[in-house]
Parts: sequence; C-alpha cells; structure tokens
Amino acid sequence: MNILHMKYACEVAKAGSLSKASEVLLVAVPNISRSIRELEADLGITIFERTTKGMILTAQGAEFMGYAKGILRQIERVEKLYREGLPARLNFSVSVPRACYISEAFARFSGMLTEDAADIYYMETSSQHTVDSLLKGEYKLGIIRYAEDYDRYFRAMLEEKGLDCELITEFSYCLMMSADSPLAGLEEIKYEDLSNYIEIAHADHFVPVMPFPEDEKSERPDNIPRRIFVYERASQYDLLSQNPMTFMWVSPATADVLKRYNLVQRQCGENTKVYKDVLIYKKGYTFTELDEKFVAALSDSTREYVQAE
Repeated sequence: MNILHMKYACEVAKAGSLSKASEVLLVAVPNISRSIRELEADLGITIFERTTKGMILTAQGAEFMGYAKGILRQIERVEKLYREGLPARLNFSVSVPRACYISEAFARFSGMLTEDAADIYYMETSSQHTVDSLLKGEYKLGIIRYAEDYDRYFRAMLEEKGLDCELITEFSYCLMMSADSPLAGLEEIKYEDLSNYIEIAHADHFVPVMPFPEDEKSERPDNIPRRIFVYERASQYDLLSQNPMTFMWVSPATADVLKRYNLVQRQCGENTKVYKDVLIYKKGYTFTELDEKFVAALSDSTREYVQAE
C-alpha cells in the first residue's frame, strides 16, 4: 500500500471531486484517479462511488478513511519530530529519607516548574538505597540520614565511593502521636512511658544489607514489645491518627501534617542523640537549574520546620 496514494484518497474525500483535489495537490487528475484505483486494488475494496456529482465514499471507504487519516497524522508527527529534532526535556531526580520537611520542600519545588517538558523523580527510601541509586546513576541527588556519632565513617565512605556531600541540617528525633493519645497529655515523656504503646517504624531501615556501622534499631529503647513496620508515610499517618496507642520517632513535622491528621509531636528528654541529613551527589556533578530550585526550597523548609524547633 502506497502512502502517497492514501494521501491522495484523503484529499479526494475531503474535496469531494478529483478536479478539486487536483487543484490542492497540484497533481493531474488522471494521476490521482490511477493512484486511487491502485489503492482500491491493493485493499480489495471500493473506496469511492463515482457519480456525476463527484466522488462519494462507500461504507468501506468511510471506514478506511478513519484509519488512513490516523496513519497520516502519525507519519506527519514522525516527520516533524525528526525534521525539527526532539524538544529538550528537563530532568530532575532525588532520593530522600521519609521526612515532612523534605516532602514540603518538594511540594514547593513542584510549584516552581515551568511549562517546559520535564521528567521529575522523587523517591523516599533508606540511606542505603539512596547511595546505591546514585552510584548506579538512577538518581542525580540524594539525601541520607545518619547519627552524628558516625559522621567520620559516613564521610569516609562517601569519599571512597566518589560522592560529595553537604550538610542540610541536624536534629534530634521527636515523638509523633495522635492528639488523643494518653502520651500527649504527659508533661514529660520518658522511655519507660513508651513500653505499653505500639511503635510505628520504617521497615527498610531495619534490613542489615549495607555494612553501615549502625541501624535505627540500635538507636531506640529496647523496651518496646510491639512494633508495626511500614514502607510509606501515608500508612504511618493513618495508623497514628486512628490508633491512639501508637507512636513514632520522627524528624520535626510540619504544622500542616499535624493538623491534617490530628497529630502532635513531643520531645523526649532522654533522647539526646543528634542526627544529620546530608545532601549527596557524584563528584564533578554540575547542578541544573531544577536542582538549584529544589535546594533553595529545601533550605527554606529546613529553616521553617527543623531549625525553628
């Protein structure tokens, strides 16, 4: 089947006659007529009924035209695509720990996007997975979290793997719970007060795969007999808001999240360990405009929600 013949047939169907189609196509009527007959022979159907009033589509011809127009539109797109070149698509990717202030920064960053074509990737996961993702080239930016006590180890590990790092913020975990939780009414919360409650924790922080010197399990009081492990934050908020007997150790949350899920956050005086959130990327990597916008939004969110604590 000849594509040019198909194009002629579409123009004849549109014009309603060979002569009018000839004027548009700048092709002689006999040539158009011959092309249509060859097309009909190839397909084994009659596309047009020849009448004194012009060329009228048959039922099969009308059906064929539906397909033909679609095919010609696709061909036109392909020709335009490779004639003019692919439009440049912006790309942004970041792998992060699960934290309200980071997701808040990402939401603000999304509001800075222009109408330019862009692919944006945002993954919440463990520090181990983040490092692996950068080394494999799956993500350009990453944020990892670790206890301050292990700062020298992590910096040496990142250096060995060819990754640069910048400190974002330091903080101590606080407790998040339902506003209706009995814990919320305590003037001071101690580790022993948590023993009768259910801890919500992120499961992938407890998988001993990467040879890091510690995991979060070793950083928590060991008097909690019941734990629920989740992989994403939506479930943790539902659990915390609907079950007043649950709690979770978190980095400082945003006021919007606390209000939305009827939650509160409280300090635990016995928990003095300091954690670091660190931005990482491959050595020699040049930040794009989108990267810069995200880092700016991250800085604003950090000042507002973490450093203000």
